Amino acid sequence: MIGGSALTESQGQDHPRPIEKARRTYMGRIVAQPMSHLGASWLVRPERNDEENATEAFDQLGIEPGMTLVDLGCGNGFWTLPMAKACRIATADQPATPANGTSSETPDYTGEVLAVDIQREMLQKLRANMARAKVENIVPILGKVDDPNLPKNEVDMVLLVDVYHEFSHPESMLWAIRESLKPEGVIALLEYRAEDPEVPIKPLHKMPKSQIIKEYTASRLKLVREYNELPWQHLMFFARDDSPLPAIEPK
Repeated sequence: MIGGSALTESQGQDHPRPIEKARRTYMGRIVAQPMSHLGASWLVRPERNDEENATEAFDQLGIEPGMTLVDLGCGNGFWTLPMAKACRIATADQPATPANGTSSETPDYTGEVLAVDIQREMLQKLRANMARAKVENIVPILGKVDDPNLPKNEVDMVLLVDVYHEFSHPESMLWAIRESLKPEGVIALLEYRAEDPEVPIKPLHKMPKSQIIKEYTASRLKLVREYNELPWQHLMFFARDDSPLPAIEPK
């Protein structure tokens, strides 16, 4: 197994779930410590869009109504809320609003975001933001350090924003994420560029493209799209290695 990876649950399966201990390093990379919920305000800082051009990155995701999306490492919902609005379809006509401004019925929705975090406090902040924004098609999920608790073969896109480098169990997490994807589903990975010393982020929280490719290829994933015009980050899209989506060479 890769990088000294560990035993497996069943030798009778071709690609069983890894049994993996928490890592300090993975494939030559030091694993960073995750951000605490106490730093959640940094995720919604007013200058974030100017610094990272998050609006442009969001537009590149290609979210369509009706999709099942995952925001893994959702934090307090900076990306989750716009994702939910972009994929939402009301499947029933909204009843006319009575004069008192209330309605006894609410529409059902297709298109939802599974919002995963390992910190209960982050999910509490997310729920509060959902209530303020009146967004209902989000399912908060308490994940584990080695398992995001996602359904199998149901997901169109898993978004990982500056979080993958903090996974203490990267092989297990990529295994579970891969299991969740539909045949044409993708992982949309945003990571700060280690190749650029001008990106003002601590080195352990940045990744070079070559390292990303090495780790994702090892987990039976292939690069199918990339966008290289963001000011600070790589944006790379990976699919299962058996996906009908064609692989590309990184630029």
